[in-house]
Amino acid sequence: FSGEGTWYGTGLGSCGEVSANTDLIAALNAPQMGVVPNPNNNPLCGRYVKVNGPNGTSVRVKIVDTCPGCASGDLDLSPAAFTKLADLGVGRININWNW
Repeated sequence: FSGEGTWYGTGLGSCGEVSANTDLIAALNAPQMGVVPNPNNNPLCGRYVKVNGPNGTSVRVKIVDTCPGCASGDLDLSPAAFTKLADLGVGRININWNW
């Protein structure tokens, strides 16, 4: 998949897991996350993805949340994950990722 990578301040995610900014985690875009009766039981929760950044670097992150404002293909990364790919000051980068 390809899209944009952004970063956010973590906390309690839609998967029911509390994460810290230092954890290598991500929020999957809402179109790909889909809607399930209980978001804590979403089968995509807990899955890992490999995210490739614009400079040839990559990071492996765990899906623990949903990004409601993200388009299909986008991931919202924890600060720790984003800094593996780019400076936080950049804010938004082009990414490719796969399960």
